Amino acid sequence: MTLRVTFLGTSGAVPTVERAPSALYVNREGDELLFDCGEGTQRQMMRFSTGFGFEHVFLTHMHGDHILGIPGLVQSLDFNDREDPLTIHGPPGSKRTVESLVRAGDHDPGFPVRVREVAPGDVAVDREEYEIRTFETQHRTSSMGYALVESDRKGRFDREKAEEELGIPPGPKYGKLHSGEPVELDDGTVVQPDEVVGPPRPGRTFVYTGDTRPVESTVDAAADADLLVHDATFTEADADRARQTAHSTAKEAADVARRADAKRLALVHVSSRYAGRVDELESEAAAVFDGEVFVPDDGDEVAVPFPDGD
Repeated sequence: MTLRVTFLGTSGAVPTVERAPSALYVNREGDELLFDCGEGTQRQMMRFSTGFGFEHVFLTHMHGDHILGIPGLVQSLDFNDREDPLTIHGPPGSKRTVESLVRAGDHDPGFPVRVREVAPGDVAVDREEYEIRTFETQHRTSSMGYALVESDRKGRFDREKAEEELGIPPGPKYGKLHSGEPVELDDGTVVQPDEVVGPPRPGRTFVYTGDTRPVESTVDAAADADLLVHDATFTEADADRARQTAHSTAKEAADVARRADAKRLALVHVSSRYAGRVDELESEAAAVFDGEVFVPDDGDEVAVPFPDGD
């Protein structure tokens, strides 16, 4: 089952020639989701071939480098005759601002756009296969992060035991057992699911912080995360600046990932002062975090595998 993350914009507040403002696209088995929407996001989506099939936009906060792409994106969708509804989620107090962006230039979208405020601790999207949960972050304005948490998967079905030891012929009975239903054999024997089905297997967890200081709520949200995408605007050489602007350093982001026992860490919202030398951020984080750490370029696509590799 596919879980792919495309980094559309990885710059800090000021875009560079190589990096656009914040935006991140997720495709989870055909469900397409957009996190933040910096200026020019619709062009990045065309450039990196994500498509425009998303139903939800998740905004971490209302600073311009995370939201100013909304007018252009909505109007581009409209010009392409979109009919499907779009839901834009934002933190408490964001609704009026987002609605004004949706209708910038007196534009009236020809498709339904719903703007919804969600608070840290809410479930923004609740589906059988996964949830999009919100968690508290610490920035200079109302802000929050998002965690895509998949439901547990069925345990592995032991076909060899079913067929050779228990004498269950291949067919519909396998499906029933794998779905948790007992089955009766021709000789009257009843086979329980746990005789041939292993324990549930964990799904995947993807976490995106947006702009934030390192906070305990991120550690909690990112527990055992398969991919944590964390603010790493500065190196420790600019730690004072990070504190003043309510951002994180690469070392601080790595410490969050380490304490959360995350598997991979992507460092984003990179300050323009590090153009051409992001290796400093990676090296700083790698000294703290034992998992895979990287600074993605715009357009990088990352597949998120299952924890058990299956």
